[in-house]
Amino acid sequence: MKRLIALFCLTAAPVWADGCPVAPDHSQALERLFDEVQQAQNDMEGRIIANRMWEYWTDAPDEPSQAMLDQGMRARGSYDFLTALDRFDKLVNYCPFYAEGYNQRAFINFLREDYTAALPDLEQALKLNPKHVGALAGKGLTLMALGRDVEAQEALRAAVALNPWLGERYLLKGKEL
Repeated sequence: MKRLIALFCLTAAPVWADGCPVAPDHSQALERLFDEVQQAQNDMEGRIIANRMWEYWTDAPDEPSQAMLDQGMRARGSYDFLTALDRFDKLVNYCPFYAEGYNQRAFINFLREDYTAALPDLEQALKLNPKHVGALAGKGLTLMALGRDVEAQEALRAAVALNPWLGERYLLKGKEL
């Protein structure tokens, strides 16, 4: 009987009970896209390549984390920021080493104009994925909102160096575009 109870406890545990698996390694594919975006001939071509980057960044480590990410993004799309924030909080707690969870939570806080809450999440996303163009641009916009223009320009320049077609390039000061 004890064996049966032990077996039940093992099989009844949620799939994610042992924690979030390591996120898929898309670094080689992303490096190719960074090369491609540098060679893009126009804004439209640059946007198409950037969208392909997002496909990799939003590829969560497993089904539960993908569901949390997708639910949060859908909630954000319908301006249900509280639900979105809840889903991204759960995602970050479940997958603390998945950069996109932090980036999306930062975006929600940015949209809510809670810039001081957004900034640490952007820092963590960039610590986990230093070439995350969206997080770099988000950091620049957040720093601008906080009145920290010098730092904002540094973050935006880093983002534009990775993707010269980024829309935020028009926010750069003192540089020909």
